[in-house]
Amino acid sequence: MGPLAGKFRTDPTGDRLRIPPPRNATRRTTTVPADQRPHRLLDVREIHAEPEALASPRGRQVVERFPAARIVEVASHWGIPELHGNEGNVERWARIKSEVLVLGVKKSLAARPNGRSADWIAPSSANGCALACAYCYVPRRKGYANPITVFTNIDRIIGYLGRHVARQGRKHQPNQCDPRAWVYDIGENNDCSVDALVCDNTADLIRAFRNWPNAKATFATKWVNRDLLDLDPRGRTRIRFSLMPPADARLLDVRAASVPDRLAAAGDFRAAGYEVHFNLSPVVIRPGWQADWAELLERMDALLPTAVKQQAAAEIIMLTHNQGLHEVNLGWHPKAEQVLWQPGLQEPKRSENGSWNVRYRAGRKAEALGELRSLIDRFAPWLQVRYAF
Repeated sequence: MGPLAGKFRTDPTGDRLRIPPPRNATRRTTTVPADQRPHRLLDVREIHAEPEALASPRGRQVVERFPAARIVEVASHWGIPELHGNEGNVERWARIKSEVLVLGVKKSLAARPNGRSADWIAPSSANGCALACAYCYVPRRKGYANPITVFTNIDRIIGYLGRHVARQGRKHQPNQCDPRAWVYDIGENNDCSVDALVCDNTADLIRAFRNWPNAKATFATKWVNRDLLDLDPRGRTRIRFSLMPPADARLLDVRAASVPDRLAAAGDFRAAGYEVHFNLSPVVIRPGWQADWAELLERMDALLPTAVKQQAAAEIIMLTHNQGLHEVNLGWHPKAEQVLWQPGLQEPKRSENGSWNVRYRAGRKAEALGELRSLIDRFAPWLQVRYAF
């Protein structure tokens, strides 16, 4: 039984069949007019929730924001067979991201050392995403569906972070993450701009970091959420707009904001008190990629205001892929795999968490990184590269 239980499905003969709702589902009959829904990106019809998460203030906020959604209580946000174990969900990969949410409680709170995007990876306030980027690594752990899971114990998460920040003291040695502040990535497995459409977790984190003078939050995003402009981050949050040539984004960044929209927002976020950086990510090697990246860098140079250029830095991330994700993508977006899955250019490599992925062969990867750095030097010499891998 899939996550659209209680809706309709089409059988092989073309007839529409009604799927009965789960026995533990609570039906909510409130109808929300389309113009009052949180955003076109979300049309939430079903919320799978751990009882503790559902009873929490943050859980109640989510339910109140989506009053028409059916509530299904679950024992664990990880153990939902209708979502994570249902191979039939592949064909509804993007639709599930729009129509389903999960509420859970973050049990393990720990900040992990990083050294790339940040000094530390903060405990997640969410997992999964309403976007459907074809190369995203997060669904590799979650099976056949990857909607947003909101962790509702945000007060505990922020309390833990406050204590962790206090233990660090001053940052005496500058590094590539930041010369003065300890940087915490608050969006490793989620897009915080999208999460802010669901609840106030992102807003609460941004407000918390503005009061910690030795620390800074950071997150990468492919969405433009202008509600974040009102949060007064006071320079303590670094937003990293992920960019790639628009032709690649139209194929691979499914449901994400357009690259021109992300570029257009950069100046507004800088003016609102955010530090604005960029992720050139992922870099996909395919015919003509160099010319398209040169065009994007020229556009950045022409469009970005001086205030953004003066403090901008970038991360370059070459494409990493995975056999399991490749097979999932073949079920819903096979055109993406024509550029993502290139055995002739790729080799297996074990990731930091022990799983096996495929990356570009070492020699070709080094060559491509050199080519992209040369393009940056030529077309956007103001853009410092913080790291590349």
